[in-house]
Amino acid sequence: MDIREPGRGWLLRLVIAFTFAQAAVSMARPAVSYRALALGADARAVGVIAGVYALLPLFAAVPLGRRTDHGRCAPLLPVGVALIATGCALSGRAGSLVEMAVWSGVMGLGHLSFVIGAQSLVARQSAPEDQDRNFGHFTIGASLGQLIGPVAAGLVVSEHADALARTSAAALFGSAAVAAFAVTSLWRVEHRAPAKGPRPPSADGARPGRVSVGGILRTRGVASGIFISLAVLSATDILTAYLPVVGEQRSIAPAVIGLLLSLRAAATVACRLVMTPMIRLMGRTALMAASCLGAGLLCAALALPLPAWALGLLLAALGFCLGVGQPLSMTTVVQAAPDGAGSTALALRLTGNRLGQVAAPASAGLLAGLAGTAAPFVMLGVLLLLSAGVALRPAGHGAPPAPPEAPGRRTEPSAEPRPAERRTGPG
Repeated sequence: MDIREPGRGWLLRLVIAFTFAQAAVSMARPAVSYRALALGADARAVGVIAGVYALLPLFAAVPLGRRTDHGRCAPLLPVGVALIATGCALSGRAGSLVEMAVWSGVMGLGHLSFVIGAQSLVARQSAPEDQDRNFGHFTIGASLGQLIGPVAAGLVVSEHADALARTSAAALFGSAAVAAFAVTSLWRVEHRAPAKGPRPPSADGARPGRVSVGGILRTRGVASGIFISLAVLSATDILTAYLPVVGEQRSIAPAVIGLLLSLRAAATVACRLVMTPMIRLMGRTALMAASCLGAGLLCAALALPLPAWALGLLLAALGFCLGVGQPLSMTTVVQAAPDGAGSTALALRLTGNRLGQVAAPASAGLLAGLAGTAAPFVMLGVLLLLSAGVALRPAGHGAPPAPPEAPGRRTEPSAEPRPAERRTGPG
């Protein structure tokens, strides 16, 4: 039986909290780049610091997902907020590039904790027919945060080199304060079920319902959803980290760069508001493939030496295309995941995201050092074109490999509930 709160008040509160948390991170990421530049970083160092943001989460995602599959989701949310605020504030006090990298990693760990808890809540408390819509609305919180954060950073950070260290630190302190506001709406976001006794172990003594990571990844539809999410998030991440570098080289003021990044985020919000009718019109597979194809071509076009107004048009179109991949990849992964492994599958998706956030900025930094700051955008274009091909592969809805079962449990496909109707753990 699916336990969920009547109405969608919990989802609205979750979206508000996610908006604050994401706004803090989106304000901090460009500020980290500017502060690193003020401390003497070059394009390669900026790429490394951006990659460290994802390094700690890379190792923490699966254990957190396992814990959430067999427990509550909500406790991860305030923990995530606290880590984000700490990472932002201490980045503002950092006096070296090594310190910047360390506190950037703490910030990334906090963001991961928040997102695993929040995504698991949406999957657990949404009916199957509501998942596309609810994940779309949930990710509007991310897009709103990505809209607000860069504008705030651009307004605070000065374009004058002699003030860059001071103003970028101020932006990081401000982002810590924004993160703290997220806790104000984290009440009654999770409905708790009546306590139940532990499920009996299987005949071989293994924990029931625990599926190996390899088994989850081999489930048809999971790996493709992870790759598409990785490509889309890598594009968003490198845009956030490298557009300030492009702006410095093309004499575009930080405030304008902040507006351009926010324009991209606003287009993503617009996309997610109309995603349900687009799915009805095109179907999930065609929509994902078309959006990745368009995003790939637009990313490659960013390598051209365009004026600020043309960059704005390009980023608006790119933001609309990038709005599809994240929510639909969540639904794809959740619906393909084996029974009792929904949160772990989402955590593996986030692990793929963080792997992309480690590898893509590092690769972008290397390319930027060798071929200039336009090269990373060509790399993103290629990655997104590959994801368009992956999106065309059929997903395995309704036919994943059966997970380990307790004795006597029936596994007939026709009687098996759809993933969102399953209990992914107690609570």
